[in-house]
Amino acid sequence: MIEPAPEAAAERRAGAVPASIRLRLARAAVQALAEEAGARMLHIKGDAIDPALRAVPRYGTDVDALVDPRRIRAMHDTLLAHGWRVYSTFRFGSSFEHAQTYLHDTWGYFDLHRRFPGIGLADQHAFDLLWAQRSPRASAGRTYWAPGIDAQAMILVLNAARGKSGMPPVWHELDDDARARVRGLVEELNADVAFAAASGDLDGYRDHREYLLWKVTAQGGPRVVEWWARVRAQPTIGGRLRVAVQAPLVNTDRLSRRLGHAPTRRQVVVEFFHRAARGFRETASMIGRGLRGRR
Repeated sequence: MIEPAPEAAAERRAGAVPASIRLRLARAAVQALAEEAGARMLHIKGDAIDPALRAVPRYGTDVDALVDPRRIRAMHDTLLAHGWRVYSTFRFGSSFEHAQTYLHDTWGYFDLHRRFPGIGLADQHAFDLLWAQRSPRASAGRTYWAPGIDAQAMILVLNAARGKSGMPPVWHELDDDARARVRGLVEELNADVAFAAASGDLDGYRDHREYLLWKVTAQGGPRVVEWWARVRAQPTIGGRLRVAVQAPLVNTDRLSRRLGHAPTRRQVVVEFFHRAARGFRETASMIGRGLRGRR
């Protein structure tokens, strides 16, 4: 269940402690809960990045971690039992439905990832492969696990593809052997299309089902194209039908945060028709631009 109203107060309370300190403590706290839940967990991004790739840590605004897909339910229950609230769900969190965000009055935000966008290998298989190459790190005196250094470099590249910024600086700092290892891992994890979106080689993957989704992600585009891309990217007919049915639905997570309370049925209906109108305008504009371009 989403609790939309308390996040502003939580952010103010969390902001009373310097972000770098709070995030280090939050990482240790989340790791302790993972151990309680019996969940293997790989910390990613932020200060979890190996100093060999990023000498000066960037703490970001939240804690991110990949959780063993078999233990996500146990981790979810443990988080709720210790005062965390669901802030946004897998369903509405992103075009890739990859993470669910939690909020705590003291620790701030935690992004629980079931996959990392761009990795096409099945979630459990991908996690097991990354776990086998894990490396130890520590935060606030608590040991946790991060992906191996090659996997961390790959994740930074895939993350850059979503940020529309091209290849990240770390890629240009790797030697030839390290780049070859990262490319090998990209191939092993079926992350070629997302990697190409970052490297500028995406047009070479036009025949892949994920092509349009990464084109929209990396270059932008109307929401109607994004939803069509999400449908096309699904590997099964069932998945395509699910996303197609979901496309016109209201993002109740976002609406709740905008209103400051759980929306009423009437508010959801009103938002539904507003979305439909926006979609119609975007489609008409896109068709108009196409017709003008042919003149």
